[in-house]
Amino acid sequence: MKYSSVLFTLALAVCGCDKFNQSTTDSDNSAVNQRDRSDSAKTPMDQNENQKDIDITASIRSQVVDTKMSVNAQNVKIMTQDGKVTLRGPVATPEEKLKIETIARKVAGDAMVDSQLDVTEAN
Repeated sequence: MKYSSVLFTLALAVCGCDKFNQSTTDSDNSAVNQRDRSDSAKTPMDQNENQKDIDITASIRSQVVDTKMSVNAQNVKIMTQDGKVTLRGPVATPEEKLKIETIARKVAGDAMVDSQLDVTEAN
């Protein structure tokens, strides 16, 4: 009796887990991964540790987090080197992309923002 209950439970678990593997979106992000592996792609490790760059990044981050946006938008990468801000990561809508870029430009200046944000969902 115990043996059949264990088998039944395992069968349910296997069937239930299959639902989590189904995706309605294309998960192939090879092009983005290729871009991000490039030596010229900025990563958070490129963030300068001088106080001016830290303050710019912190100001942008706090304003982004204080807005009502998707979790992805609130977690975009913000890297500052010598006053130049690079934004990278997925956002849900073009409006989120614009909102983050506007915040960064307000803090760092129009010419000091390189936006590499990707919109992942259509309106």
